[in-house]
Amino acid sequence: MSGGTYNVLFLCRANSARSILAEAILKKEGYDHFFGYSAGSYPRGEVHPYAKELLASLGHDTDAFSSKAMEVYSEQDIIKFDFVFTVCDATANEDCPIFPGSPMTAHWGVPDPADATGSEAEKRLAFADTYRMLRNRISVFTSLPFKSLDRMSLQQEIDKIGQISDHEDA
Repeated sequence: MSGGTYNVLFLCRANSARSILAEAILKKEGYDHFFGYSAGSYPRGEVHPYAKELLASLGHDTDAFSSKAMEVYSEQDIIKFDFVFTVCDATANEDCPIFPGSPMTAHWGVPDPADATGSEAEKRLAFADTYRMLRNRISVFTSLPFKSLDRMSLQQEIDKIGQISDHEDA
C-alpha cells in the first residue's frame, strides 16, 4: 500500500461503546494519516453515557460521536474505506454490507463494557479497560510501515493486531 491518508471504519453491534471508543482513539492518535469512523449493525441510537464520560475525561470532543447504522456508509459513495475492523464477535459473524473502496478487513474483538456488572466504579473500569485495549491495538496499527508493506503482508499484520492479548501492552 502506498503511504498517505487512510479511512478506517470500526464496526460493532450497537455502535454505542467499543466502536465509538475506537473511532475516538484513531482520530486522536492517527490524526495526521487516518480518519476514523464507526457504525453498528443494530445501532442503539445513542452513545453509552460511560463512553461519553470517559472520552470527555480524556480530552475527546464527544459532540463528534453518534450511534449510527453501518448502512450509512455502505449506501454512499463519498468515503472510500481502506480498512474495516469489527470490534465485537457478534458483528464479525454477521453478513456485512459492501463498503466503498474494497477495504482490508480484520477482527479486533474486545469485551463489551456495556455488559459489565457490579458497582458503578466497576462498570466505569470496564470502559477504561476497553479503551486501553483498543488504544494498544490502534497504536500498533498506526505504527505499521504502510509504505513498505504489500497488501498480503499488511493483511497479516492487521490480523495479528486482532490477536493482541487483552492484557498485553503494545
